Amino acid sequence: MGSRIGVGLLGLGTVGGGVASILLSPDERHPLVADLDLVRVAVRDLDRPRPVDLSADQLTKDPEAVVNDPSVDVVVEVIGGIEPARSLILKAISNGKSVVTANKAVIARHGREIADAAAAAGVYVLIEAAVGGGIPIIEPLKQSLGGNRINRVSGIINGTTNYILTRMATEGVAYDDVIAEAQRLGYAEADPAADVDGLDAADKIAILAALAFGGAIDRSGVPTEGISSLQGRDVEYASQLGYGVKLLAVAERMTDQGATDVLPLSLRVQPTLVPTDHPLAGVNGVNNAILVEGDPIGRVMFYGPGAGAGPTASAVVADILNIAGVRHASEAAGRLDPLLAADSWRQCKLVDPGDVRQKHYVRFHTSDTPGVIGRIGSCFGDRDVSIQSIVQFRANEAGAEIVVITHDVTQKQMDDALKEIQSMPEISGMAAHLGCL
Repeated sequence: MGSRIGVGLLGLGTVGGGVASILLSPDERHPLVADLDLVRVAVRDLDRPRPVDLSADQLTKDPEAVVNDPSVDVVVEVIGGIEPARSLILKAISNGKSVVTANKAVIARHGREIADAAAAAGVYVLIEAAVGGGIPIIEPLKQSLGGNRINRVSGIINGTTNYILTRMATEGVAYDDVIAEAQRLGYAEADPAADVDGLDAADKIAILAALAFGGAIDRSGVPTEGISSLQGRDVEYASQLGYGVKLLAVAERMTDQGATDVLPLSLRVQPTLVPTDHPLAGVNGVNNAILVEGDPIGRVMFYGPGAGAGPTASAVVADILNIAGVRHASEAAGRLDPLLAADSWRQCKLVDPGDVRQKHYVRFHTSDTPGVIGRIGSCFGDRDVSIQSIVQFRANEAGAEIVVITHDVTQKQMDDALKEIQSMPEISGMAAHLGCL
């Protein structure tokens, strides 16, 4: 094998412990694993019990000691959050060290800055573990699918919300009860906002879009809606109408924006009705799946465990091995491997969300009066919103619920129609508004 490669680890929690366990047990793994030396590990508490056996010389409370250690060639950042992770990554790069990170939040917001610094320093920053846990999706987008014209990337990329929605759909469990159970099982954090409000998925789709379409994405411009306000009856109604409900993250090329030097894209995260025969409909529990649609490949789906020590550590070590495998060739050639290096090759922009076309699911509370369905339908029709189906549920003395699924329509048209419908005296409120495939 080649020369030894020193690895410095920032964080020894769930993922960091999994990475250390792999590096310290190379038997029956790829031969390059045996060339990796776990040199230094930064932890918060030196006295805490460890999942692996490490010496006192390997452990430190100072992360700067890891990124400044001359015997460390690759820094692995698994502490999460924006700071100090961003500063430590940039410091490692300035010290001539390649970086492997599972940190979707910092890459989604500061990926361009980090990529530019890495290119200037002649080192790698690899991020396979930042999206999809153990699912290989980052490198396929950069390499295997590079000959395709990517049109759409969509997926279920948050295991916590998928677990919650699966339990709601299959067992009829209320949202509050499922989130409590997910917290007990360790699928959800004590504060689950990043997951259930869609923020985690928005970080990930921004990263995937940048790779799929070749340009930096403004993370702050991604429309994001989570599942915290989703009601069980919408999951029930969707099932009766032939759909499941998933929290989908979508990035797609916009083809109706006219000629432009900047590629127009639509990104969004929202609860979405998915037809039961769609490839994503059968993705349940904590699993993730990413569907890539391009020319000439058509549709290809990546499926598997989206989080956890084992899957995420697997992706981290794969990145370390990528760096180890190309290190000598890159040094000999005097340049980085262009398929591994982070690089943008065009400009992208997010279009006005009001111009985005999709199907919609809407549920109204109404009085149970003759003609109300017709008046709702007429109001949609006056604004060129074509209706796929309109169904009345739970009609009684207290009123009724009317569920509408539209055909593709722009968000502006839909918003105009909904504003008018909600002003009708028969309508007591709009109870739900979801996307629909």
